[in-house]
Amino acid sequence: MRASLAQHADVSRLEFAAADLESDAGWAQAVAGCAHALHVASPFPAAQPRDAQELVRPAVEGTLRVLRAACAAGVRRFVQTSSMVAVMYGHPRDRTAPFTEADWTNVDDPSVTPYGQSKTLAERAARDFMQNDRSGLHYSSVNPGLVLGPALDRDIGTSAAIIQAFLRGKYPGAPRLMIPCIDVRDVARMHRLAIEVDAPSGARYLGAADSPWLVEIGRALREQLGEAGRKAPTRELPDWVIRLFGLFDAGARLAVPDLGKVLRVDTTLTRRTLGIEFIPARDAAVAMARSLIELGLA
Repeated sequence: MRASLAQHADVSRLEFAAADLESDAGWAQAVAGCAHALHVASPFPAAQPRDAQELVRPAVEGTLRVLRAACAAGVRRFVQTSSMVAVMYGHPRDRTAPFTEADWTNVDDPSVTPYGQSKTLAERAARDFMQNDRSGLHYSSVNPGLVLGPALDRDIGTSAAIIQAFLRGKYPGAPRLMIPCIDVRDVARMHRLAIEVDAPSGARYLGAADSPWLVEIGRALREQLGEAGRKAPTRELPDWVIRLFGLFDAGARLAVPDLGKVLRVDTTLTRRTLGIEFIPARDAAVAMARSLIELGLA
């Protein structure tokens, strides 16, 4: 981690502390002397577990551990990395109205994945905790959509799997999915601005540049990358094909409930409060693709 970060920033004053989301040990030492805390850790698997508690328990309990430690240490500002999956799932399929800060994922809906449950319940737990907190801690959450943009190193996250699959020609076409996207550089800026901005505690900042259909991302890769993007899909697959793929492919199976759903996000409040304009989703996708190519992962 230090070596990767050293390629992009001065790490001479960077310190590490070991802690575990499922253990109390180490958190007091991790936040000691800190003015601000960013809680960015949460399990994000490539495949959903059968038992939702495998994700829900560490997400919720880990969030509360970090919050308790931050309060005890006198941390002034706390930013939780939540997600758009805590906002826009479990709603009627025919909804077309943009999602806002007031929307919450309905975790009781059977279509909501364990990951969606974990992120929603973790943010709910943090906000419930803050209702009773008297330490003066300033809390806010950052809720990004699908995170694209350049990778730091070869240890890429789950979000890069879609772009990697497109570059490798894994699918003959794109599923009919609309996904709110954001560049990782904007996610980082949102966290910094959430610490710095003069806004009341409790804010919820939605992170999405726009919501392209996946086929639009495939076409952007073809247009911008030339030969390197030749395998990216430029047509949509019929829904029945994705359902058929889903019998054998876990990734395709996850896509089935959201086929054809309109998932747009109103980020007016976030942009106004933080003073941020987002990198367009197609540019973020191309930046991620270029980094995967440079790292030999395409």
